[in-house]
Amino acid sequence: MNKKKRIRKRIFISVIKKRLVIWAIAILVFNTFSYLINPFDPVWQEYLNGSLQQILIDFLWGSLFAIIISEVSIFIDHRLNKVFPWNNRSVKRLFIQGSIQIIASALIVILLNIIIHTTSENLPNLDYREEYTLLSQWIATNIVISLIISAINTGYYFLENWKRTAMEATQHKLSASKHRQAAMAAELQALKLQIDPHFIFNNLSVLSELILENQQLGYEYSEKFARVYRYLLINSKRDIIELEEELKFLDSYIFLIEKRIGDGVVFNISIDDEYKVLYTLPLSLQFLVENAIKHNQTSKANPLKINIYTLPTKELVVSNTYIPLINKPESSGVGLRNILMRYEILGQQKPIIEKTEDMFIVKLPLI
Repeated sequence: MNKKKRIRKRIFISVIKKRLVIWAIAILVFNTFSYLINPFDPVWQEYLNGSLQQILIDFLWGSLFAIIISEVSIFIDHRLNKVFPWNNRSVKRLFIQGSIQIIASALIVILLNIIIHTTSENLPNLDYREEYTLLSQWIATNIVISLIISAINTGYYFLENWKRTAMEATQHKLSASKHRQAAMAAELQALKLQIDPHFIFNNLSVLSELILENQQLGYEYSEKFARVYRYLLINSKRDIIELEEELKFLDSYIFLIEKRIGDGVVFNISIDDEYKVLYTLPLSLQFLVENAIKHNQTSKANPLKINIYTLPTKELVVSNTYIPLINKPESSGVGLRNILMRYEILGQQKPIIEKTEDMFIVKLPLI
């Protein structure tokens, strides 16, 4: 409740400040324009030669009249904002508002002039031409005041409307960004869950074959497999990982590959030490190595060569010789798509994939 009171008080003070500024501008314009219309009029000399009390009274009456004109102008502007807002044909609204302000200002002056003539007895006798001249000057002065106040109020309205629209747009963008981040986080988690079955099914099938052929080798393979899978469980939920840790995992994984394929695949790894502290995606190397083996021939006579190295552009390159299988299996593209989408979700530069007649190359940006 106290918060609401503070907000109301802040709004009230803001409105009062705005009103005082408008009134001050109206009084200044009234006096300045009244003088500039005819600065050589003898009335000004009589005004300055009068008593201080009379000068003060005349000033207060003029100020009161300027305030009345400004309030009428604000009232007209507010009513038109409800009946004929600016977003509906602004040119027509400008014409209507200007016309009403001019007519209202003229009517107020004429009405006050009639009241003064009917209630005052000591008015000076003026020629009708002088009287019409003074009345015209008075009307012109008040029209100028009315239009200036209207312009200020309209400008303030547009400024507040722009601020409100900008704030709404910012809130909309923020809300959209939060929804997008939530969707990306959910998508990233879904992509990570693809790792487990992709890794398990490929290696359990190999393990079952090795156990039938050589129990000791199968036991060693199961130990390495357990070590690799432990790494997978610990790090698969991470978004990024140090390249040095990923390379240690790759060493264990290569052991599994070598026991599975033998001399049918040759690895050549050359990583600059300065890049080992940078980051990459967990299990990205495992995906690319598995992808190369899955889609190429691996024979002792013509082994598959897999090269892993870094470039000065802070890129981790995984390339392999292209030796397509005779009976090429249908590719699901899960591995490469997984890597590409994870880079995109993390807002990083996408990997570059190049394919030539004899090489398949993937360049992973290091983070």
